[in-house]
Amino acid sequence: MSFRLLTRRAAPALRRFSTETPVAGKNAYLANLEAVEHHAAETTELWRKISNYVCLPAIAVCSAWVYNLEMEHKAHLEHEMAENDGQYPFPPAYDYLNVRRKPFPWGPNSLFFNPEVQKNLGEDAE
Repeated sequence: MSFRLLTRRAAPALRRFSTETPVAGKNAYLANLEAVEHHAAETTELWRKISNYVCLPAIAVCSAWVYNLEMEHKAHLEHEMAENDGQYPFPPAYDYLNVRRKPFPWGPNSLFFNPEVQKNLGEDAE
């Protein structure tokens, strides 16, 4: 037999990792299972605290900020409508706005036309 085969047979059949610690009096599988469950409980508690004490207040603060911002925007639009006899002021008729090389099958306006906030392009053709 060669030297290589002799050294392989002499090596222990079970190799352990360097990070593995022996567990006295317990099955290694059960100890590992308990460690995983303990880690899962700690992680669950951490994310519950993060959700309750960080995410929910952040959502509340952002919601209040956006609400105030939108109320200012609404007040500004109402002010502009009051200055223009109840109509939204339309942008100037620049040549580069609303350029159509080919007409839409349903008319000059877009498919999602809203007459309250958009200029009716059909009035220009008349």
